[in-house]
Amino acid sequence: MLEYYKTILSKVGFDAPLFEKELAKAIRSLKPGDQLILREWCYEQFKDDHLAILQDHFEDVSTL
Repeated sequence: MLEYYKTILSKVGFDAPLFEKELAKAIRSLKPGDQLILREWCYEQFKDDHLAILQDHFEDVSTL
């Protein structure tokens, strides 16, 4: 599932509201270990365009 969500997020990265919706869905669906991997990948890929969204949604994940 992790690779699936990476693909989806890559495809919707141009649209902030859609990116945020799909990111939230991914975080809810993934196991804690995969959430951490997704967090690292998202920051590498999208920090320039969606930093605020990433910080909001990964706020709780970083404490796992």
